[in-house]
Amino acid sequence: MIEDVEQSLRLQEVDARILELTREIAELPKHIAAIEKQLDGHQRKLEADRAALAANNKERKQRELDIETHRAKVSKLRDQMNLAKTNEQYRAFQHEIEYAEGEIRKAEDRILDLMGEGEPLEANVKTAEKALGEERTSVEAEKARAQERTAADRKALAEEKSRRAALAAGLSPSIVAIYERIKKKHPAGPVVADATHGRCSACNMMLRPQYFQDLKTAAKVMQCESCGRMLRYAPPVDVVGQMDGGTRVSLS
Repeated sequence: MIEDVEQSLRLQEVDARILELTREIAELPKHIAAIEKQLDGHQRKLEADRAALAANNKERKQRELDIETHRAKVSKLRDQMNLAKTNEQYRAFQHEIEYAEGEIRKAEDRILDLMGEGEPLEANVKTAEKALGEERTSVEAEKARAQERTAADRKALAEEKSRRAALAAGLSPSIVAIYERIKKKHPAGPVVADATHGRCSACNMMLRPQYFQDLKTAAKVMQCESCGRMLRYAPPVDVVGQMDGGTRVSLS
């Protein structure tokens, strides 16, 4: 009867809301996991930049120490060279001094390279630290909102499930069985479909003329002979509007 179909339609609306809430509750943790993964990636990038900057600074300090060591050696060699007794000793000291001075130049050149590499690294670290702090604050706020939304959704879901139980209790077991069977067969589509102009709105198949006529005055639940959905007779709706010049047009 019409009451059963209308009650089934209300049940269908509740089921749609239950499905929507269930999906949202399931998606929120995925959303949080995604932004946390992105945050973790930025954290790892920052740690890599920090490590590179630390390595750069460490090598610079080592090169500076090397320069001090070579300069001290050159000073010592010059003192020894002044005490050389033979030309061979003099040239040997001179060769060692030239080698040490060459090592100093190499170290100085390397320090310049390291300074050039270190400046952008230091800038990147400072920028990333600031951005990461802001992102971490944003993620925490988003997590808090998600937790609040999840709690609200769970409460709403419990209410909708209670409402569904009440609606189902108002239907006969046979109608509930039909409803559940259709729902299982068509999980992504409606259980109750309108029938207008002799056609099922769900599967778009034409109904037999007599079947459609019977639906208009049906005293029991009728189902589409093609897709099996419950049918609700929906009379054509006349839309009367004003057109240019006052012409009245009726669409059905």
